[in-house]
Amino acid sequence: MRVLRTTFLLVVLTLFLMMVGSYFGGRNGMTIGLGIAICTNAFAYFFSDKIALMSSGAQPVTREQLPRLYAVMERLAGKANIPVPRLYVVPDAAPNAFATGRNPRHASVAVTQGLLELMNDEELEGVIAHELSHVRNYDILISSVAATLAGAITWIAHWGMWFGGGDDDERGRGGAVAGLLLMFLAPLAAMLLQLGLSRQREYAADATGAQMVGDPYGLISALQKLGAYNQRIPTTAIPPATAALCIVKPMFGRGSLSALFSTHPPLEKRIEVLREMTVVPKR
Repeated sequence: MRVLRTTFLLVVLTLFLMMVGSYFGGRNGMTIGLGIAICTNAFAYFFSDKIALMSSGAQPVTREQLPRLYAVMERLAGKANIPVPRLYVVPDAAPNAFATGRNPRHASVAVTQGLLELMNDEELEGVIAHELSHVRNYDILISSVAATLAGAITWIAHWGMWFGGGDDDERGRGGAVAGLLLMFLAPLAAMLLQLGLSRQREYAADATGAQMVGDPYGLISALQKLGAYNQRIPTTAIPPATAALCIVKPMFGRGSLSALFSTHPPLEKRIEVLREMTVVPKR
């Protein structure tokens, strides 16, 4: 199933780029679009984690700098039977966290400075267990590729408005209209793509994280805090294309198109599902 979902993402981007190339350049444009798609897909697979970390300003941290975070991460990674991911801190007051990478051997977990300051030990454990569940379930590959594709689609749409679709005036006007439509509709399509992939993934990571810790209470409390603070503190670091990776949807400010849709299930529903879980003994 993981292979099918990832393949679906790559096919969607390939067809999108070929369609745009065909409109603006005919068969030659379609060939160029296919070439760009192949390069972009390969780049997304191998480097999407680095893009997510760089775009959010995440900085690597050592055990000496954050022994509390490392202790929690090493303990839970041992329970999950996966390598300890590389750890990063995002200089952002809005509390949040995300995992990225193509597999457990190439995984990274980033937390914001606001999250470290807000969470007690039990809540931090719940958040880290949630992120490690994404790593163990290979969700990070799907999410990282989706985030990269969303950024690529948005970039193409932005530049598409400046190019016409032909040589004569009428076709040029049509190209300008098409470019404007791409500028507004393609980011929406990118959000819907992430929306369709992310919601069930969050429920599964919540459940697996609670089982990893031994009870759901730390994660429940963490989600309650994250929901409250992210309604008041807009992010200053995490870009919209990376939002689907986060444990809760960041706030980007009022009036943002991204506020109309959410790649995450409602927090109230996630908390309700966690409360209905049977408590499992700690291992």
